[in-house]
This record gives sequence, C-alpha cells and structure tokens, in this order.
Amino acid sequence: MSQKVLPKIGITLGDYNGIGVEIILKALHDDRILDYCIPIVFGSVKVISFYRKALDMNDFNFNYIKSVDQANNKRPNLFTCWEEETNITPGTPDSLAGNYAYKSLQAAVDCAKEGTIDALVTAPIDKNTIQNDDFKFAGHTEYLAQQFESPKHMMLLTGEDLRVGLVTGHVALKDVSANLSIEKIVEKLKTLKTCLQNDFAISKPRIGVLALNPHAGDGGLIGDEEQNIIGPAIEQAKKANIMAFGPYAADGFFASRQHKKFDAVLAMYHDQGLIPFKYLEVEEGVNFTAGLPIIRTSPDHGTAYDIAGKNIANPLSMRSAIYMAIDLLRCRANEEEIRENPLKFMPLKKERFRMEF
Repeated sequence: MSQKVLPKIGITLGDYNGIGVEIILKALHDDRILDYCIPIVFGSVKVISFYRKALDMNDFNFNYIKSVDQANNKRPNLFTCWEEETNITPGTPDSLAGNYAYKSLQAAVDCAKEGTIDALVTAPIDKNTIQNDDFKFAGHTEYLAQQFESPKHMMLLTGEDLRVGLVTGHVALKDVSANLSIEKIVEKLKTLKTCLQNDFAISKPRIGVLALNPHAGDGGLIGDEEQNIIGPAIEQAKKANIMAFGPYAADGFFASRQHKKFDAVLAMYHDQGLIPFKYLEVEEGVNFTAGLPIIRTSPDHGTAYDIAGKNIANPLSMRSAIYMAIDLLRCRANEEEIRENPLKFMPLKKERFRMEF
C-alpha cells in the first residue's frame, strides 16, 4: 500500500517581536496537524528556542533542516534561514526584526517558486520595520503579487460564514475614490469569480457588491460613485456572465445579514470589508491572496505588540490559515483534474418510461 503524499506547507516566521512565533508554536503543538501536512517553518533555531522557553514548551521539538528535501513528515520542520544571535524584545518594533522577517519571507518565496513547498502561510509582519531596498510594499499581498507576476490579484478574507474581497487594499481612505474605476471593479469581480470556482469549488458564485457612500449615495445626493462607477461595473460584469448584485449600502447589508445570500462580498476599501468580517468571524478568519499561482494564506490579524511575549495570543487564526491552505490545495488540484479530464457531453434523449408495479 503506497504512503499518502502530504503537502509541504511553508510557514514564515513574521516579526519575531510580535506574536507570530507564539501562534506558530501553539498551532503546531497539536501533532494531529501532521496527519494532513508537512509543516516547514522558515526561521532561526535561536528564535524558536527563545519562545519555546518563554512559553514553557521545551518538550516540543523541531526537525532542523537546511533544505526542503530533508523535511520529516513525523514532526514540524525548521528551515534555518540564519544562525546568528538576534536581540529579541517582545512587544518592541525593531528594524533588525524586520530584516529577519524579510529573510524568512524571501526564503519561503524562493522555495515556492522552485516548487519545493506546496503552499505558503505567512505570520504577521510589521509593515514599517520590514521596509528595505528589496521590500518597498504596503504589505504581503502587494509583495507576493510582484514576486509571482500576478497583477490581477486581490485580498480575500475568508471565514465560516463570510468571504470578503477588496477592490482597494492598503490604500489611504482619502485616496479610495480616485482608485476606483469601472475597469478595476470588473477586473476584481472576474478575479473573485475565478477564485471561487477554482479554489472553493463554487460553480456559479453569487457576489454582493457594496456601495462606497452612505446609503449607496442616496441617488447622487451623497456622492456619485454608485451611479457613475460601481453600478455600471456591475452591469458590465453581468454581461461577462458574472452573477454580481448591488451596490448595497454596507451598514444595512450586514445588519440585515444579506451577506448570507452570497458566496462572497466585494468591498470598495479595506475597513469597509474587514470591520464586519473580523466582527463576524471573531478569531478564526483567514486572509487569502486570490489570483496567485500559489496558495497563500495568513492569520487575519497583525503583530499585536501589546500582547507579545505574554503567552496569551490565540493561535486559532494561524491554525485556520494552515488548514485552509491544505483545503485550497486539494480543491485546486481537483478542479485542475476535472478540466484535464472533462466528461463528454451527452445530450438527453427524449424517451418515455413506463413504471411497472
């Protein structure tokens, strides 16, 4: 009997002065995860040792490796990205921690490009301290889109009852309107539809589209983006065989639970989508980057410096991100197999059947 081939899930360390390492260790401490994947954390033995001691998890051991082909499927693996000592100060932003967060990310991305890992799960970074000559981006999403040459990407927050995609991601609120266009919204709707079909196996996804202004603009009294941009984009998307509906005023949409009627919601800007998402999905939501050639997930929260090093960080979102990466890999593989081996079309024959008793 052949042994089941488990996917290799690369996990970046994130900013080690935040809660990233803590939630990784807590998520991997339950060894049932080894039944579903081979976890490979990209980081440092010394950083892991520091947090194992701080969290009183000295009985939790990694398999230390310097190449992915050395990975062990019976325990979590630590891919060594650096060996030098580092000054770890939980709760304190530090440019050195940002540099090492980038080293971890770049090593994992290189392996993803080589195909030696099957999916990528990223722990939270500090978007300020990670900035360097090679990382001049607003966050993971934009960096990964550039690395994998994927201009048609989007941030998709996913949970048990809600999926929210964003037209504009890490954009200042004052710049949102200027960043909206009919073409951009239609492109995001196409990306979202493709993602729902290929990654979530929803053959005919229904997408609810949010308005930008209060009361959906009140017929142009409170802004005209709904009339001039969002509404026309929805109509154009429908002509492209996308089941898009709206625009809906965001407050009433979520208050009346209309999101339950749709497979996903398209929000115009970051907080419009993330505030209701984080409220409804509590601590188990996952950030998924749609439109990449690889699967990339992450917890739906940041570094949480205020609780770093206190052993109170909740690993649920990190655990959900790992399991969702595994599920998405399976779904994408199934969809690819169906496309490669489609069933032949057989027209129904008009035949009369007699029931015999």
